[in-house]
Amino acid sequence: MATATENKSSIKYNRKDYDNKTLIALYERLLMPRMIEEKMLILLRQGRISKWFSGIGQEAISVGASFALASEEYLLPMHRNLGVFTGRDVPLAKLFTQFQGKKSGFSKGRDRSFHFGTNEHHIVGMISHLGPQMSIANGIALATLLNKEKKVTLAFTGDGASSEGEFHEAINVAAVWDLPVIFIVEHNGYGLSTPNREQFKFKQFTDKGPGYGIDAIQVDGNNVLEVYDTIRQTARNIRNNPAPILIEALTFRMRGHEEASGTKYVPQELFDKWEKKDPVINYEQYLLKEKVISNSKKDKIRAKIKEEIDSAWEQAFAEPKVQAVVSEEMNDIYYPHQQKIIQPGPAKSKKRFVDAISDALRKSMHKFPELVIMGQDIAEYGGVFKITQGFLDEFGSERVRNTPLCESAIIGAGLGLSIKNKKAVVEMQFADFVTCGFNQIINNLAKIHYRWGQNADVVVRMPTGAGVGAGPFHSQSNEAWFFHTPGLKIVYPSNPRDAKGMLNAAIEDPNPYMYFEHKALYRSLTDEIEDDYFTIEVGKASLYHIGDDVSIITYGMGVHWASKVVKELELSADILDLRTLLPWDKEAVEQTVKKTGKVIVLHEDCLTGGIAGEISAWIAEHCFEHLDAPIARVASIDTPVPFAASLEEQFLPMARLKEKVIELLAY
Repeated sequence: MATATENKSSIKYNRKDYDNKTLIALYERLLMPRMIEEKMLILLRQGRISKWFSGIGQEAISVGASFALASEEYLLPMHRNLGVFTGRDVPLAKLFTQFQGKKSGFSKGRDRSFHFGTNEHHIVGMISHLGPQMSIANGIALATLLNKEKKVTLAFTGDGASSEGEFHEAINVAAVWDLPVIFIVEHNGYGLSTPNREQFKFKQFTDKGPGYGIDAIQVDGNNVLEVYDTIRQTARNIRNNPAPILIEALTFRMRGHEEASGTKYVPQELFDKWEKKDPVINYEQYLLKEKVISNSKKDKIRAKIKEEIDSAWEQAFAEPKVQAVVSEEMNDIYYPHQQKIIQPGPAKSKKRFVDAISDALRKSMHKFPELVIMGQDIAEYGGVFKITQGFLDEFGSERVRNTPLCESAIIGAGLGLSIKNKKAVVEMQFADFVTCGFNQIINNLAKIHYRWGQNADVVVRMPTGAGVGAGPFHSQSNEAWFFHTPGLKIVYPSNPRDAKGMLNAAIEDPNPYMYFEHKALYRSLTDEIEDDYFTIEVGKASLYHIGDDVSIITYGMGVHWASKVVKELELSADILDLRTLLPWDKEAVEQTVKKTGKVIVLHEDCLTGGIAGEISAWIAEHCFEHLDAPIARVASIDTPVPFAASLEEQFLPMARLKEKVIELLAY
């Protein structure tokens, strides 16, 4: 049995029972990212690449971690984890074309460095907002539990990123749900140029674990054997006894945050200290001293790796620059999905708006056993609007999951479930609360397919709207926040039949949806609708009322306001219910504009920056010659939603709609 050995650096290596083959494999994996980086720095100086985030000095963490896990277990790396990609045998030529923004790279030139993933190699790359990786890892880990797989998921984060709220949210969710996930904090002393004393007051991350009720371990992040052994043993334990683990890896970044930032903000004595703990040099010296490798063996390994790197770079450089083609860019916004409309049987019954939503969820839960519903108070309590009442008994706690109070972590977990081919419906208790999950929706769900071909099979339910005396934080119409974001789909039904059919369609579609449901319609609107499962075409508007004198283009509660005004004034009017806001039905808008020549675009949201502005601009650009009057917009006034009934009535556009219709007809 070999014993611990200490070399000049004071790094202590203990090979335990690991054979020479394992030690050499670690060495080869440690050399690969270091030698790639050395080449990258030369290429950067030559102007042949544009940017680089160096991991020199930190390689042992990603190498040890990737080598410790099974190849089918997911890794979620950060900026400085090149060793994850090389450790998972990602083809170097493809990796290098990714760095150069070439077409054959993982993101087809749309993103850089490690902002991509590959399911083939079980890697989910980062976005620049660092915390969300941890929540996605939770979703992947949850999927493995639901699938009864004995697997772990591992997410990297940094000491700087730990200041983000998602760090707390993700660890807390993982702890509450006993998820088999390893969170590695690369503790290198800085968040870009900000030293840790300006990031947090505690001294070590192992102090944080007990606060979440989980174990925390500290390792020498420059000791590849220690990292490998610790993660290997940890993974073995939590595969059989699922629970999250926080591992703090002490290390140091020997170059700038990225090369252009430099290192002047770092005291020289830190470089002097950590240079002696170089993970590559020290491990190489250890292997030579223990006679695991010889100098000739070392040289052969280095020569072989250099040849592989040089050959791959030649291939990458030979590929031409990516050619910009608009149609190709647009075609990758959404995951390919051809909707097939499902017609119901003849049986019907009266259903309130709220019942239709509940029925859709129940029918979809039966149709898609991979579907998981998550949200605050949705299980025993049945949700604040009782939409999921009884679901816990029917489908069980694994699929109907109460969540902690943390919108971002749960939306991220939904994306993680999607990566494992599951579906997720995430309930925002009120649409207003979505602000706390905004980053995951805008920068992860919406962009992930365009970036690297991964779909986001997540529906975010949004109880929305005013008129119920709920004040500024439970009444906002915020659909316009998402209307501007390519990659999302937005539906907003106005009646029970559409509510059921469009929610079913959204869940069926493997793309991310924002599903808006007006709270004031929940129990005030009842229709006789089909009992069976059915879907309604997404992207297709509905002509709610037919007439010749004026077109009112609207959605949601606006449909009912428009209908009331049309009846009161005994108008001959088209009321076009958009139903889908992204993508919206331009053909139907064009047809009604050409028919009447007079147009009002109505919505409950505030006037400035509302969806009516975009639709009005499109009409002016494409249908101008058919207009007989200026396009009118009617919306709520530009204030927060007030509480008092008289103020809320003034805020909403109902009275102004009637005035605008009369004015437009007289034009």
